[in-house]
Amino acid sequence: MRAVIQRVKQAYVIIAEKVHSQIGEGLLVLLGIEEADSNNDIEWLSGKIANLRIFDDADGVMNLSVKETNRNILVVSQFTLHASTKKGNRPSYIRAAKPEIAIPLYERFLLQLERELGKQVYAGVFRAMMQVELINDGPVTIVMDTRNKE
Repeated sequence: MRAVIQRVKQAYVIIAEKVHSQIGEGLLVLLGIEEADSNNDIEWLSGKIANLRIFDDADGVMNLSVKETNRNILVVSQFTLHASTKKGNRPSYIRAAKPEIAIPLYERFLLQLERELGKQVYAGVFRAMMQVELINDGPVTIVMDTRNKE
């Protein structure tokens, strides 16, 4: 699994010109799933995201998590995070999981993240054409990959 995590002031997912999901301050997570992903990847990544200390404490130091600050998370599936640009100019998405594998993993990821936070996680719609609007806060943007646990 690969995730791009953005600290936001607000974020929206728009589908068919209507707001589908929205959050105020919190995290926007763009999530890419590949065929080799498993429950171990889900548990590791959801735990990291819920406890990632990227919100300011009283001294202005990034020392608090989304969980500690009771902020929200909006997750959007994005197969293009697994694009390979090694050959030519047209990206290949061969590493991205096919829907029959990715959808159950995506749904399990959302449930696990809700367990980690103890509250609802907002989401886009898998395979829908979405517009994502956000106001990045900081900006703070972090990339995580369960194949390269840095």
